[in-house]
Amino acid sequence: MSTTKIGLLSLTALVFSSMVGSGVFSLPQNMASVSNGQALLIAWLITGIGILFLAFALLYLTRQRPDLDGGIYNYAREGFGELIGFCSAWGYWLCTTIGIVGYVVIAFSGVGMFTDRPDHVYFGEGNTIYALIGSSIFVWMVHWLVSRGIKEASLVNLIATIAKIVPIVIFIVFTFLAFKLDLFKLNYFDFSLQMPVWEQVRNLMLITLWVFTGIEGAVVLSSRARNRNDIGRATVLGVLLALSFYVLVTVLSYGVTSRIEIANMHNPSMATILEQLIGLPGTIIITLGLIISVSSSYLSWTLFATEIPFLAAKNKAFPKVFLKTNQNNVPIASLWLTSVVVQISLIAVCFFDKNYTQLLLISSVMILLPYFLVSAFYLKESWKNKRTKHIWIALIAVIYASWLLYAAGISLLLLSGCLYLVGLSIFLYSRYTNKREVCNNL
Repeated sequence: MSTTKIGLLSLTALVFSSMVGSGVFSLPQNMASVSNGQALLIAWLITGIGILFLAFALLYLTRQRPDLDGGIYNYAREGFGELIGFCSAWGYWLCTTIGIVGYVVIAFSGVGMFTDRPDHVYFGEGNTIYALIGSSIFVWMVHWLVSRGIKEASLVNLIATIAKIVPIVIFIVFTFLAFKLDLFKLNYFDFSLQMPVWEQVRNLMLITLWVFTGIEGAVVLSSRARNRNDIGRATVLGVLLALSFYVLVTVLSYGVTSRIEIANMHNPSMATILEQLIGLPGTIIITLGLIISVSSSYLSWTLFATEIPFLAAKNKAFPKVFLKTNQNNVPIASLWLTSVVVQISLIAVCFFDKNYTQLLLISSVMILLPYFLVSAFYLKESWKNKRTKHIWIALIAVIYASWLLYAAGISLLLLSGCLYLVGLSIFLYSRYTNKREVCNNL
């Protein structure tokens, strides 16, 4: 069981599932609150090109450097040294861990749509005591499932991924049938935000980045792939499928109702839009889809968060305790670290009354450096090998990653800098203990 490898279909499902989580169900409102139709299309054009070239960077790196497993960490370490490699691993682990806390919070917020009443709130925005109890049970159930084996968890994820696609397809079909070109044109030329188009596009960048976070999933689990060529294929296939869904969901929404009305909707806004078209079943379909979606995405991201400390510990960037695996070949110490941190974070969310949006923002900014380093390493490798086609692909990926850093803004970059400084103490401790162990063995 523990030695079974993951095939192309399961790898693609992991990439798709990690990207298509909760974000898609709130995309119409999130985008309508900061952009008109014109900025929306420009943002998707930039994001589509940028994210595809980032996917190509991952695709070609798996072929150029088959000796490097775990992509996000090992590419940065190989290209820019041990410290930069650690920063990439630390930033990525924080992104995944904070992100999956957000998934659990919004999942129980969705449950609250079925259980909460005006006179009694049980789950609220996923930050009540009832939500804490339910989410804690869920976290440790997933912990048990992952501990049974990476392959087994990926099969469960594949089934859940198929289930999450159904409500999104239903939404696309009904909004397509209700689409009005004249209404879309009104939203396209809506200047009520009184903001330049390029500023609107900039404001959309972190939203579009968040919904594509997870593009690297197949690369992170590359050591567990049945066929190495499947890693790149799964990445590109997952991105193309997710990009198609995102564009259709948002663009079709702008042809069903006004931008201002969408911007004022309660999330998940897809539920509100579909309810306007087919009544109460619309809310039920989307809310159930949301719960299934974030649950499967939580599973995907737990797999990624479990793998990264294990890979970093192999190169002595993380403490060697994270090298420990169980009888199913699962990095059990990494899994325990992730589950315990998620549990503590859920307690903090409950008692400090935080919500999903704040978690999403922190998670998004922590992935910026790892994505930039992957693109930069691809450029470095292509330049060294004098491969003109690959140099151009890498340049576009680097430009896109740099644009994301600019779009994040100074306050979020400063926050990420503080979190990276916290991680530096772990790196120094790991280097110290490993050096001391070498000295004792002499």
